[in-house]
Amino acid sequence: MNRAPRWIRMHEADNVAIVANDGGLEAGATFPDGLSLRERVPQGHKVALADLAAGAAVRRYGVVIGRALRDIPAGSWVHERLLAMPEAAGMDDLPLATAPRAAAEPLAGFTFEGYRNADGSVGTRNLLAITQTVQCVAGVARIAAERIRAELLPRYPNVDGVAVLEHGYGCGVAIDAPDAVIPIRTVRNISLNPNFGGEVMLVSLGCEKLQPERLMPPGAIPLHAGPTPALDVVTLQDERHVGFMSMVDAVVRQAVPHLERLNARRRETVPASELVVGVQCGGSDAFSGVTANPAVGFCTDLLVRAGATVLFSETTEVRDAVDQLTARAADAGVAEAIKREMAWYDAYLARGSADRSANTTPGNKKGGLSNIVEKAMGSIIKSGTAPIVGVLRPGERLPAGRRGLFYAATPGSDFICGTLQLAAGMNLHVFTTGRGTPYGLAEVPVIKVGTRTELARRWHDLIDVNAGRVADGEATVEDLGWDLFRLMLAVASGRQRTWAERWQLHNALVLFNPAPVT
Repeated sequence: MNRAPRWIRMHEADNVAIVANDGGLEAGATFPDGLSLRERVPQGHKVALADLAAGAAVRRYGVVIGRALRDIPAGSWVHERLLAMPEAAGMDDLPLATAPRAAAEPLAGFTFEGYRNADGSVGTRNLLAITQTVQCVAGVARIAAERIRAELLPRYPNVDGVAVLEHGYGCGVAIDAPDAVIPIRTVRNISLNPNFGGEVMLVSLGCEKLQPERLMPPGAIPLHAGPTPALDVVTLQDERHVGFMSMVDAVVRQAVPHLERLNARRRETVPASELVVGVQCGGSDAFSGVTANPAVGFCTDLLVRAGATVLFSETTEVRDAVDQLTARAADAGVAEAIKREMAWYDAYLARGSADRSANTTPGNKKGGLSNIVEKAMGSIIKSGTAPIVGVLRPGERLPAGRRGLFYAATPGSDFICGTLQLAAGMNLHVFTTGRGTPYGLAEVPVIKVGTRTELARRWHDLIDVNAGRVADGEATVEDLGWDLFRLMLAVASGRQRTWAERWQLHNALVLFNPAPVT
């Protein structure tokens, strides 16, 4: 269907807008306000709404995303080669907790069907997790999981599946380096994710640096009823194992008592406040901050009003919005913690002689994002407007009893971010994408939100929610936010499966490991 030329401007102070039409617009296309394009502009890319002199500030989202490198006449395509990126905001003189919003009216009466755990947390799925201490055992664990699915799961119909917590850590690393605590606590805390019901099953090689007792020290595992010891380990180098299948048999055999306890669990009605939702974007484009992320942000506010917990992340992307984040902190301590994580990233870049401009990918740029400043402004919209009540370091778990909007510090890399949000205690994941990605996690349901109708139509069996309806004028951000909220409750209850679940799309966990290797 042909539509009249349309542009979308995010803020009244903006002097650029993005072209909304599928396929972009050709030179000579004229918008309803009389502005004509001087050249072809692809969909999602920026057009100058007024003449911009060399050196003039270029504004989108009401902030300066760059300065014109030459005169840019109105109607011109404004792309990365015409913009000088501004310097990042310094860490001094940032606003600290100056603009936290008052608590919004509580949203009561919403529930889902979840699995209540002994520690009080709630799972949205009932999974057997097999944790590995070292990458060397991944093949054995994977084959054992295949046998468990084929031979044992039919006997335990209340168990949703098996998740092998495969990672690349555990040996060949400086295990006593200060930063080694990050990958170790990440694996530990993922093993305690609410979707695993407190059942911890370890597969160890035997000679690795990350020994089972170090990964799961006394007291790390919540107690459960039954005769199985708290630390259940299959060690492949144990002399009792003769041959490969003996190792696999041992893992399969050890799974039985865990499956029996998991199978006895039943869903029960719990308040929406038991949701722990991680939000993330990947393969972003210029529509991310127009359609999908604003809808997720509106839904974030609904979740916080319902008493739930929301995790937003991606330090490498939100660094250029640090002033907005520190201003939204609930108190000065939270603001200082945000500064701490952003300063760590600055130091990390300096050590590697790298520049923050390297964050934007070729796909980001093809989708209309000129630089990391523009990308950051669209990214933080996912966090809504609620006060930021806490900050988690990489791999840390949510403090018991705390709810609200948390900043969970992670890199922007999709699977590292997802891995660290799992460690924080996420039981449901929302992932927005503009360029498209088959991202998925085995440990939690992933709801995929596409930014454009063309993507949702083309990837009809991968995208769960088409946020492009906002750009098409067929839905409002608020409409879509409510739709997403209701979908979350249905998915969390097991009444609906996401496309990633149906296809069993997932990758291995990717640990954030700033410590040196040996």
